[in-house]
Amino acid sequence: MVDKTELILVCLVAVALLTIVARKLQVPYPIPLTIGGVVLALVPGLPTIQLDPELVFNVFLPPLIYPAAVFTSWRDFRKNLRPILLLATILVLITMAATAFLLHSIAGLPLAVGFVFGALISPPDAVAALSVTQNLRVPRKIIVILEGESLVNDATSFIAFRFAVAAVMTGAFSLSQASLRFVFVAAGGICVGLAVGWMATQVQKRLDDPPVQTMLSLLTPYVAFFSSQRLHVSGILAVVIAGMYYGWRAPQILSGRMRLQAVPVWEMVLFILNGLLFMLIGLQLPQVVHTLAPGPAFHVTKLAVLVLFVIVLVRFLWMFAATYLPRLFSRSFRRKNRIPWQHTALIAWTGMRGADSLAGALAIPFLLPTGEPFPGRNLILLLTFCVIFGTLVLQGLTLTPLVRWLGVMDDRVTEREETLARLKANEAALAHLEAVESLHRARPKTVERLRSEYLDRIQQLRAEGPTDKSVRRLFSRDFEELAREALESERETVIELRNEEVINDQALRRIQRDIDLAEARLQRPA
Repeated sequence: MVDKTELILVCLVAVALLTIVARKLQVPYPIPLTIGGVVLALVPGLPTIQLDPELVFNVFLPPLIYPAAVFTSWRDFRKNLRPILLLATILVLITMAATAFLLHSIAGLPLAVGFVFGALISPPDAVAALSVTQNLRVPRKIIVILEGESLVNDATSFIAFRFAVAAVMTGAFSLSQASLRFVFVAAGGICVGLAVGWMATQVQKRLDDPPVQTMLSLLTPYVAFFSSQRLHVSGILAVVIAGMYYGWRAPQILSGRMRLQAVPVWEMVLFILNGLLFMLIGLQLPQVVHTLAPGPAFHVTKLAVLVLFVIVLVRFLWMFAATYLPRLFSRSFRRKNRIPWQHTALIAWTGMRGADSLAGALAIPFLLPTGEPFPGRNLILLLTFCVIFGTLVLQGLTLTPLVRWLGVMDDRVTEREETLARLKANEAALAHLEAVESLHRARPKTVERLRSEYLDRIQQLRAEGPTDKSVRRLFSRDFEELAREALESERETVIELRNEEVINDQALRRIQRDIDLAEARLQRPA
């Protein structure tokens, strides 16, 4: 027998091993992690871990959503605002209605209960979408739409979820009041997010202490989330807006030292939280099955397959309708929006559900005000898990083959823009060196040393050209190889001096850091 603390450690080890397996097999890592959680839950003697919905909402979701918002390109988000908002609002509501009527007609549950279930499974999950799409070599526009949708749609679904639960609990529902409440909750979340983002940037730009700044950056999404919760507005939307505001201002206010320390810390935090979250999803399956009343497994399986089919079908119908119907009625829209059908099909197929749906299902009340059990709660739990598992496995595993079959290619927009920006930045630096030399503000040897380095970079960048598909390098290949050899000689020498007790370990670590930073500037060879 092991206790819960030991089980968490076992989960962390499993996360590391399964992530290695996922990378070897080139499959999205949430899939083996979720399967690993299911397998781990079936091992005899392990304690039961109940996934507390408050734990997911309060601990996991804010730091997982926030970095995605920070690194979202505001320019690209704004250019694709129409498809993002249509997916994050209208599609969520249509999917919710379709699954609500399906559950009502087949399972015989009240329609309000169907809307509770529909609100839970209607939004693709931000964490799952980001983890699956991060390695896809597809046009930048597709990634922007999928990531933008997954960041915004939770606000729509969880607001609708609260209304649906309230309707079941009270037996009353007012569309006008719900609409006004929706606008208030969304607008309030945006305002809180802007306020927290502004405060975070004001604090960060006045500090020059990377450990403290990193800690504050980790706390920022929690401040946005809990402040919104206190004001009864959308916490998820507040985290997203705070992240986008902070991400826009960060390049101007953060020092290089801060970025060098904060980025690895965030990467480790995200890796651990992501891994544990998907493992915990898998661990819930045996508990969900045990809570379901005895009955024919075939009936539940059929219902789960039907729900999965409906949410995929609705997404496909909506994507093609929203993309191509306006083109029939507007010539200007047709000229401005030339979207290949393959891109539309790929976006339609990418709709993985995740932990936020399961957390919402676990948050459903056990009892009604009358003391009666909440109708269909256990069935909703099992169906929600089946939808999460089905979308992760079915859509996640087939995404890469689908990209190849559709012939969708990376447009390399980011690489071209990066090359152009690097070239202009190096040319500006070289011009500044020439100005410094003309004013005799630096020694000629110092200027010449820097000039040779910048000239090497500019020559390399100009040689690539705008459509070159080779690996882009900051320096020429021969410069990188020689620099690596020289740095390795430095590293071996200082280690040998430490071993001979000529220098102490503190001196070794300081020198190693400088060598590591110099090596980090060199891009890995192809």
